[in-house]
Amino acid sequence: MTVWTANELRTFLASIEGIDWYTPIFLAANTGMRRGEVLGLTWRNVDLDAARLVVDQQILSVEYGARFADVKTTNSRRTIDLDPRTVAVLRAWRRHQLEQKMSTGRRGDDEFVFTRPDGGPIHPDFFFQAWDRLMRDSEIRRIRLHDLRHTHATILPKADVPVKVVVNASATAAPLSR
Repeated sequence: MTVWTANELRTFLASIEGIDWYTPIFLAANTGMRRGEVLGLTWRNVDLDAARLVVDQQILSVEYGARFADVKTTNSRRTIDLDPRTVAVLRAWRRHQLEQKMSTGRRGDDEFVFTRPDGGPIHPDFFFQAWDRLMRDSEIRRIRLHDLRHTHATILPKADVPVKVVVNASATAAPLSR
């Protein structure tokens, strides 16, 4: 397991800010969500006005396909409070997503926060491959995508978030705000 410092995380996020993978990576880094939880997140589980989201499902890679499943453990089902920066990033992403949908003439109600261009869910392996390409092109020390979760858990106590909150995985998503 390798983790980034808060400065390394900020530097990396700043380097990818203009790409479509920015928002799912930002969300993973600032909430400690697993890859499949980020991809399985639906807009019905995101309340931007109340600044929180609910994690209750994930997308798994099973025999080259993507499958919906419950979260990994009972404790993985949780509500995560969002800091103002994360809310702003998600609001901007929602606007971008709606503009894309309108410009392509795609119909239907996009349920997922992160989708393929056709509106379908993203396969977890595709997210991993995109992360791997970003790591190859980055000048920041390489870490695994899952290590963003560990980075989040390492940064929070340094930002004076109580350990009990970090362990319960319901912490305010604010490692970059401090």
